[in-house]
Amino acid sequence: MESKKSNSTINPQNGKTSNGKQSNGKSNKASMQSSQLMELFEDQLKDIYWAEKALLKAIPKMVKNATSEELVDALKSHLSETENQVSRLEQVFTVIGKKATAKKCEAMEGLIKEAGEIMESCEEGSMRDAGIISAAQKVEHYEIATYGTLRQFAETLGLTEAAKLLEETLKEERAADEKLTVVATSAINVEAAHEQV
Repeated sequence: MESKKSNSTINPQNGKTSNGKQSNGKSNKASMQSSQLMELFEDQLKDIYWAEKALLKAIPKMVKNATSEELVDALKSHLSETENQVSRLEQVFTVIGKKATAKKCEAMEGLIKEAGEIMESCEEGSMRDAGIISAAQKVEHYEIATYGTLRQFAETLGLTEAAKLLEETLKEERAADEKLTVVATSAINVEAAHEQV
């Protein structure tokens, strides 16, 4: 007599199967580790890993084109943070038992290209500085959205250590965005508004 196979699914929220029985925690975790969400999590990690490495080349160009001392300091500070963020992502890959691999991020490539075009088209001085801040904040907002999503994925998958690492970077990205806003509103935007075309 053949034994009937169970078609029950596991609810990751309460660890119970669809037939109401408590699932074995280990098998529940193992099923999540090989789930579609895990695949998406890895894919998005590779994407932001490429993006952060690309920023290590792009930020120095912004520094070179900026004239405001405050802006230069903010960009240099974030460059240092970005180096740490790359290392932190490598730690996340280690936590999930995968090799750190980059996959081209089309969105970040577009944002970096736009930043280059802004720097070329704007006159040197406060106008270009305002343009650099605009481009940098678009980058920050993309990163905030990405790290927020990745942290949530990690939490759902039960990857506590990975979630903590991603949360740390998310806080840094939010702080960098706020710092750029302060630099812009304290002087640069006002100066650019008074400059004649």
